[in-house]
Amino acid sequence: MAEETEEMKKAEEDYSGSSITVLEGLEAVRVRPAMYIGSTDIRGLHHLVWEVVDNSVDEALAGFCSHIEISILPGNGIRVTDNGRGIPTDIHPKEKVGTIQVVMTKLHAGGKFNNSSYKVSAGLHGVGVSCVNALSNKLIVTVRRNGRVVQQEFARGVPCGPQVDLGESDGTTGTSVEFYPDDTIFSETVYVYDTLATRFRELAFLMSGLRLTLTDERTEEKHSETFCYPGGVSEFVRFVDEHRTPLFQEPIHLVLPDGQYPLEVAMWYNDGYQENFFSFVNNVNTYDGGTHVTGFKTALTRVISKFAQEMPKGKKDITITADDIREGLTAVIAIKVSQPQFEGQTKRKLGNSEIAGYVASAFGAKLEEYFQENPAAVKTILDKVYNAAVAREAAHKARTLARRKNVLESGGLPGKLADCSSRDPKECELFIVEGDSAGGSAKMGRNREFQAILPLRGKILNVEKASLHRVLDTEEIQNLVNAIGCGLGTECKLEKLRYNKIVIMTDADVDGSHIQTLLLTFFFRYMRPLIDDGHVFLAMPPLFKLKVGTKETYLFDENDKDEAMAKLEDKKNVTVSRFKGLGEMSPEQLSETTMDPAKRFLKQCYVEDAVAADQIFSMLMGEDVEPRRKFIESNAYKVLNDLDV
Repeated sequence: MAEETEEMKKAEEDYSGSSITVLEGLEAVRVRPAMYIGSTDIRGLHHLVWEVVDNSVDEALAGFCSHIEISILPGNGIRVTDNGRGIPTDIHPKEKVGTIQVVMTKLHAGGKFNNSSYKVSAGLHGVGVSCVNALSNKLIVTVRRNGRVVQQEFARGVPCGPQVDLGESDGTTGTSVEFYPDDTIFSETVYVYDTLATRFRELAFLMSGLRLTLTDERTEEKHSETFCYPGGVSEFVRFVDEHRTPLFQEPIHLVLPDGQYPLEVAMWYNDGYQENFFSFVNNVNTYDGGTHVTGFKTALTRVISKFAQEMPKGKKDITITADDIREGLTAVIAIKVSQPQFEGQTKRKLGNSEIAGYVASAFGAKLEEYFQENPAAVKTILDKVYNAAVAREAAHKARTLARRKNVLESGGLPGKLADCSSRDPKECELFIVEGDSAGGSAKMGRNREFQAILPLRGKILNVEKASLHRVLDTEEIQNLVNAIGCGLGTECKLEKLRYNKIVIMTDADVDGSHIQTLLLTFFFRYMRPLIDDGHVFLAMPPLFKLKVGTKETYLFDENDKDEAMAKLEDKKNVTVSRFKGLGEMSPEQLSETTMDPAKRFLKQCYVEDAVAADQIFSMLMGEDVEPRRKFIESNAYKVLNDLDV
């Protein structure tokens, strides 16, 4: 990937047991695993892989690794192999045991705590491979280094013996870590191929030229993909905007490799209305942005506002805002920071205050230089910004009129809202219900103390195809925004949220699924903090009622029905009925199965991968029909048709 320099040679020579610094032990990991990996569900399970792969990526960042191979093994183990330098195998000078054992059994032991071994890494907040070791039934480390192959095995964080020399290597170097998650700790131990592939594709975009190979060995026909993108983040932007129409042919790709903080930015305008930012620090996805994104936005606003002064007189009279400048913009910001300060254990936001000024200055100068050399791109962008400003002013007038109307007619809340009596948002729930019929049952079946009901009339606007002006002109969306109370877009403030849980409750049919999708699209595009903070849920109404004599049981899907029927010895006095909609349920049934907190099931909505989520929404809900048709054709076989209904 990178040419070997004298500095790299020295780093390789200096990388030994003394490079590994020990901060603390491993005792608490198995007692409270969620403190270290976030959760013990499917997300925590995949977090183990991220920790191991991050070590190999850090070798690539340092210039010593060009290929990482990840395999999902039978029994749901994972093997990660790289061609880096290999973990040092000498005796650690302080711990007096093999360095492999130190790395694998001491929390926060690694080569990232001094500046000579790694210039940049995934950061000090990473819990490290030792945590993976503690939470695995079995973990095997194999190192190829100094012409030898050395291996050590562990069980639930405890060494099974000292490291063993297996003999001469084939001349290559690197580290292989194979582990099997502890099924007594994790509620789910089955790895999802697509989740892994999405993350490794992302890493390949960020690490230009690095090859990542993912292989699923759980079936006879091994499925394998290799991700490698020499174009880096420029190809990343193309991938994100795959289902959108760009305003100019090539993304703007600016690289500042030699400053204090190496920075790479790719940005592209499309004919849509949403802004999409994907930011990374040392390849860590900072979902909540941070000072690097603040600096980017500051520079972008300043530079475009400066060039806007050269627009024709009529257009200059329109006041341009930062929101206008970012409408239809997709941008990837990737920066390398030697000592990143992340806010929170999950590294969702960069906190280094000095980064904002650096990015604003360095990126701003580079962008201004690009604009001076590419006047056609500037004109296209300014036309887009001007049109956004005109639409925003029209939308502002419409919003002002709507607010006045609501204040005069209903005190700011929609007339169809059946509110709850509690005024404590922490205990309040809002059920968004499909249609007046289901709304009537929900109103009668709810707990009036803390449950509010808002019936929707038909399907709301598909906001993926609409400007903010059209969105705000829609009565159903106005009602939704006013009921929730926290505003939308850049004005969305969670401290004004009127309900802790926003529950989408629709029929278990095609129309109900469509309404669900439309609402989720709206929340994702215009009220994203609601999803990120865990306030959006999907109700899970039962699909069937099984009646055996006088006893009734509610079943939520086909599998539930099949399992219940299989357990019945006498099937003569059995009746199975299917609910065609929520409106068919009595208030008592709806309360008992879908609304009562003691008995109901809710699915919480969250964004695990912002890039994948953005692509799905733009493909399924956007203007381009062809990708949607291909998606339906390739996934239609997964839909089970119930021929009896």
